[in-house]
Amino acid sequence: MTAEADLFKALGDTTRRIILDELSEQDGQTLFEICGRLTMKHGLASSRQAISQHLAVLEQAGLVHTRRQGRYKFHHLDTGPLRSIVERWPIDREEPSP
Repeated sequence: MTAEADLFKALGDTTRRIILDELSEQDGQTLFEICGRLTMKHGLASSRQAISQHLAVLEQAGLVHTRRQGRYKFHHLDTGPLRSIVERWPIDREEPSP
């Protein structure tokens, strides 16, 4: 798959978008913290394995980077890949003249 296809696949899933929202709100979370927030705030009772698989898809797309510290793995949001969407379909375009 291309980087662009990975990006759109990652963004195409509701749970993955919620994970990105949670990392945007509080960056550098462990899998345990992410699972807890998804359950408490969003009522998502996915297994740790399922959330881990979602995080792997987000990491493949470059939207999440991880950092190990001891036995913990922290997940960090990276919005850099989203630039390709804005560059492809710019937001600040002038309206066409009638």
